[in-house]
Amino acid sequence: MARSFEDKRSAHQKIAAGLRRQITRGDLAPGAQLPSTPALMEQYGVAGTTIQKALLMLKEEELLLGQPGKGVFVKGSTQQAISPAVYMPPAATGEPYRWISEAEKRSQRGSSKLLEVAVVTPPYEVARALGLEEGGQSLLRKQILLLDGEPTELTRSYYPLELAAGTAMMEHRRIRGGTPTLLSELGHPPREFVDEVSSEIPTEEEVVALELPKDMPVMLTFRIVFSDDERPIEVSLLAKAAHRYRMRYRLVVP
Repeated sequence: MARSFEDKRSAHQKIAAGLRRQITRGDLAPGAQLPSTPALMEQYGVAGTTIQKALLMLKEEELLLGQPGKGVFVKGSTQQAISPAVYMPPAATGEPYRWISEAEKRSQRGSSKLLEVAVVTPPYEVARALGLEEGGQSLLRKQILLLDGEPTELTRSYYPLELAAGTAMMEHRRIRGGTPTLLSELGHPPREFVDEVSSEIPTEEEVVALELPKDMPVMLTFRIVFSDDERPIEVSLLAKAAHRYRMRYRLVVP
């Protein structure tokens, strides 16, 4: 017999969760007007303050928009699907970073802000993926990726020092075409990548960098990029706002 289990979240959190799912999956389309507060009170059997708390959560997540005198509406943009594979091939010579060029194809403005470049002792799983000995160091390049000025992804990418030493990767400046292009020019083109995607409670750094509303998880991708002979050339931790984006993978069945 299945054991009983109770959802112990507050009433407004449960209501917000149900509405959020309808918005992100398209049942409540952009521009749709929500029922009035009295109608929602009757539907859920709760007080008006509970409904207002639920709606406030979704407004802070930029999923709903209140228009004085008119009502509450689903905002024009909901979750956006991002296909990781399109960003992996190196940009052609003279071309911009693929984050920027792919955004242009969707009539968006892609940009990035470099936060840190430093030689560090990487986290345990990163060091293991790079094959470093205990206490070994790697190059960290940390940046924020933005779409139309909104923070989209906090990226922390680690590189073997033997590949990065003496290159522009060691400098605190953006690289034309991105690091995949530079690594390819150095004879280490990306050939394969492995992603492990999880939903996690954000760190303070992630909350601030991604401007996350309260209690919103992040979608965390642990990525290993391999070159020829399955050599790891990059290991990244990529944090995205879970309520704004979803990952799209297209796999060919052999």
